[in-house]
Amino acid sequence: MTTQLENDPPWTMSVPEAARKYFGIQSKSAAYAAARSGLIATIRNNGKILALPRVIEAQLSRNSNAA
Repeated sequence: MTTQLENDPPWTMSVPEAARKYFGIQSKSAAYAAARSGLIATIRNNGKILALPRVIEAQLSRNSNAA
């Protein structure tokens, strides 16, 4: 069994929570719009849409390294 390190983000989180944490988006509807547009990486699990913080952090890291 593997354990999650304290500094590692969780595997999933709610879309509004990810929108607030990574992009400063406060509105729930704007958060889901960002997910639909592809700004927030998501998966669907049992009808729920979940954000993928590890993917988001990797994308943001690649974007900041490219700048």
